[in-house]
This record gives sequence, C-alpha cells and structure tokens, in this order.
Amino acid sequence: MQTEKFDAIINAVLEKHPDLSDIVMTPGKGVQAEVHGELVTVKLGPSLERLTPILTSAMSTALISDSKVHQRQLAGQGSCDLSYGLAGKGRFRVNIFKQRGNLSIVMRKLPTSIPTAKELGLPPVFSDIAKEKYGMVLVTGGTGTGKSNSLAALIDRINETRAVHILTLEDPVEFTHRHKKGVVNQREQHADFDSFASGLRAALRQAPKVIMVGEIRDRETMAIALQAAGTGHLVVSTIHANDTGSTINRVLGLFDSAEQRVVRMQLAESLKYVVSQRLLPGKEGGRVAAFEVMRNTLRIRELMLGGEDGDKTFYGIIADGQPYGMQTFDQHLFALFEAGSITEETAMLAASDRSKLGMMIDNIKMKRGESISQLKVGELEEDINLELA
Repeated sequence: MQTEKFDAIINAVLEKHPDLSDIVMTPGKGVQAEVHGELVTVKLGPSLERLTPILTSAMSTALISDSKVHQRQLAGQGSCDLSYGLAGKGRFRVNIFKQRGNLSIVMRKLPTSIPTAKELGLPPVFSDIAKEKYGMVLVTGGTGTGKSNSLAALIDRINETRAVHILTLEDPVEFTHRHKKGVVNQREQHADFDSFASGLRAALRQAPKVIMVGEIRDRETMAIALQAAGTGHLVVSTIHANDTGSTINRVLGLFDSAEQRVVRMQLAESLKYVVSQRLLPGKEGGRVAAFEVMRNTLRIRELMLGGEDGDKTFYGIIADGQPYGMQTFDQHLFALFEAGSITEETAMLAASDRSKLGMMIDNIKMKRGESISQLKVGELEEDINLELA
C-alpha cells in the first residue's frame, strides 16, 4: 500500500471521529476508533469493512517504509514502536505487532499542542513538583491513562519557569517542546540512542538539570535513574503500577532480593513524589482524570525503608496526608462525585477501598436528603455507634 493511500484512510477516520483517542486495525474486523474509552467501527466502504491479513501487512509496510531498525524489531521481537504524522491533522504513536501470525496496528493520537496542568485537571501539587531541584518523580498508571500528557505538562511548566537544561529520552517523541526559559533537547529511541539505559547513562555526561525518561521498564534503567536522582538531577518518568503504594513494590520487584535493602534506602532518599492516575467516564460524557498523590514525608520514608506492616500502610498515611498535598484515589473519587463530574457507579468501580468510599458517598447523600438502601443505613449507624463507643 502506498503511503498516500494509507494517509487517506487515516484522514477519513479522523473526519468521522475527530475526538478519538486510538485507532485499532486488526484482521477480521473493520477499522476501529476508540472514542471516550469505547471502540466503534468506522465505516469506510466495502474494501475496508473487514480487514484481511494482507491488508494490515500492507498498512504496516506503509508505516515502516524503509526503516531498517523497525523492520528488524518487528521480525526479531514481534513488535515495534514508531511515530506517524498526518500533515495538518496530527501525530500518532504507533505500535505494530504480530498476533496469531498476522500483523495488527494500534495508533494512539497525540495532542497537537502541549496540554496545561489546568486543562488536564492535574492536582495543585504539580506546581511544587516543577520546583524540585533534584530527586525522582514517578507518574504511574495503566496504559492509556494519560501519563505522557501529565509528564509533558510538567516538563512544559519547568521549561517556562526555570532556566535549566532539560533532556528527554522518549520512544517515540510525542510532544515537541520549544525552548522557553529553559533549553529542551529531545532524543528518540532508535533514532538518537539504542536503549533507555544507554541513553540515560549518556545523559549524565550531557549536563542536564532535568531528565525525562519516557518509561522505566527494567532494572538497569531504574538503577541508573536512581543514581542520577541521587547526584543532583531531577529525574521524572513513568512506570506501570495501579496506585502509589504498589509503585514502590513495582520498583523493588525489578531488583534481586539481595539488592532491595539498598534500593529501599535510595528510594527513601531520592523519591520525592509518586502520582498515579486513572481515566474515568465523565457523567456528562468524555473522560475525567482521577489522581492519587504520595509525597515523601517522614512517615512515607519509614515505610519505604521498612515496608508496610499491619496498620502502617501507604494508603493510610496518604489518606491522612492532605495537609502535605497528598490524596488517595478514593478521596479524589469522592470529590469528583460530590462535584457531579462522575456517577456513583463509576466512582465505586474505580475505588481502591469500596467500603470506605461507599461510606463517604452515603454520608454526603444523607446530608443531601437522598435515599440510600436500608442495608447501608444500618451499616452507617453501626459505624457511628462504634466511633462513639
């Protein structure tokens, strides 16, 4: 398939669904667009009503073009990442992968401009994060929860307010940062460096004050990132974890048990913030972001060193840490429900502790004079009596 024909297909998809987040192309289905978290089939005519393996292979060839690196990756590793731009329409982060012997394609649409913290609804603590001079900041969550957007907004804030050298390591480059008060150099994996570990190691010789790593995936990259954070650099990155507490376990899990005591000490010294996020369906349509924020206080540091034990949990300390800008997912979900941004069902499905969030929601509903089930009324009365006792 010629590049021009592939461009025409993507252009037609964007015209039908301008607010899509992803495009999915796999044999046996028509072209799919993800809109507000749900896939819909894009009607593009009989020839694209049901994609064939030959067609998805031709689409992949149009995307990869003559890139030997991506050809080798796809052949040897079964998948490859690249970027794709459609003039005047936008850019995409693309993953081409093998499944059941055929090729499938997922294209994540990237914003045309760098989003602001206000547009993303980021917690106020992001302003404090942008002022940090050294240490590590991790933005965590599942795939498609907006981690890259949050990092881009953070880097842009630093770029606007501080005269420092900012170096990014990305796969691929998603947002193009202009030089503002700071200087931003953006390096793309495979085009400018071969792996995050080697790129991060080289970054220590490139005099940055701020290093952004697109994603930490392995032990070597995390070890170098902790070293950089402990030697006067601000390292910001993403990692896949469900919440802030599990992020610590995720980091520790990258290392052998013999190394974990040292890693705990490094985390206690260098990890300044962990921000976890989830995207939820909004009550009036679209999607709403929910955030959990952990800040490295004395009590958090003790848990990093010694681990959770009985009543001493990251969840409990974060729940009590609102004066320090901390919040649990449940606290933010309650705030979103109270503001009318999400439904009770959405809040409960996304909750970390459904019983606690349920009690918070029932309390506000009682104050509003709204009805709740008799079972819940009995549970609330029991909780109140226990507190009074």
